[in-house]
Amino acid sequence: MALRFSEICIDAADIHALGQWWSAVLGWPAEENEDGDVVLRAPGGGPEWLFRAVPNPKTVKNRIHFDFTPDDQQAEVDRLLALGACPVDIGQGQQSWVVLADPEGNEFCVLAAN
Repeated sequence: MALRFSEICIDAADIHALGQWWSAVLGWPAEENEDGDVVLRAPGGGPEWLFRAVPNPKTVKNRIHFDFTPDDQQAEVDRLLALGACPVDIGQGQQSWVVLADPEGNEFCVLAAN
């Protein structure tokens, strides 16, 4: 038996706003599927990001999060902050990565460039 990693499901209060925000961050087009969910498809393949509406707000730290490695960490952090990301302190202390949150509070990390 083989598994294929096909999508990442992201709960959101406003799937259109959050989907469009991540579309701007990643540069991937956002579209609505037949179920009314917002989908981002990675160019060249890879798992889709599926934004699904939920009635309850996010209340605790994510149990899973995304790590991104840019060419220029500070430039990317500045870009993300300008798009509406917020710095987050999850107790990480002084590290080589920066923890940010999207407009609905989902944490993600911007790692130092390799």
